[in-house]
Amino acid sequence: MAKRKHLSRHPEKRPSRDRPSGAGAGGPQWLYGVHAVLAALANPRRRCRRIVLATQSRHDLEARVAAAAGAGRPPAEVRDRRDIERLLPPGAVDQGLALLADPLPEPRLEAVCRDAAQESVVVVLDQATDPRNVGAVLRSAAAFGAGAVVVQRRHAPEITGALAKAASGAVETVPLVRVTNLARAMGDLKESGFWCVGLDAGARHSIAEAGLSGKVALVLGSEGEGLRRLTRERCDRLVRVPIGDAVESLNLSNAAAIALYELARGRA
Repeated sequence: MAKRKHLSRHPEKRPSRDRPSGAGAGGPQWLYGVHAVLAALANPRRRCRRIVLATQSRHDLEARVAAAAGAGRPPAEVRDRRDIERLLPPGAVDQGLALLADPLPEPRLEAVCRDAAQESVVVVLDQATDPRNVGAVLRSAAAFGAGAVVVQRRHAPEITGALAKAASGAVETVPLVRVTNLARAMGDLKESGFWCVGLDAGARHSIAEAGLSGKVALVLGSEGEGLRRLTRERCDRLVRVPIGDAVESLNLSNAAAIALYELARGRA
């Protein structure tokens, strides 16, 4: 695919109205689950306030927590698992480890565009509202080298403990960029040289057949509804993930994982 020319207008230079993720107005929040907590502890951009380790998991996790935290982190508090459960939302699967930490600085689309290499991928989610789905997409983005995941602020979940656990540590490495206007953000990506490629079950060509190269923004719609009309119209082309007749469509995170794998395989 031919490279898109860079234009003069810079993306996302408008003042941000974003609120940091977390409890209250950017306050600290509980992260939980082994991979999510260890990744946050190892991230120097995270300010960590409390580390709570279940007595029942101490033998297996204490050394790993200490290695990830390094110097400057608070010492781990060893508590009964029931005490940890009382700190967290109902139903949270903590795996015996929880961390109270400040939200990460909110990334900007402008920085993603500026730092993108000539062969790079970002994921754009059109009204993805399930935190576990968004977390799973972040995990796939980290696995296959995508530079960011872009979501619409109004219709996307905050970075909660549930999202971070589903992302399995990817929240710390893949920017989750929240934008006010998704169509405008796609225009900014185009001006920075990205081709906006939408996933659509009715597309003529599969993603493997499309031969995508250069900077690609992979655009996925919500489950059931798919891409909205305006989002679809903003795409440079539509492609599909080939699936059999036994099912009508794939879960959003599964479709994202397959599409990212196909893109990575095509560039190998």
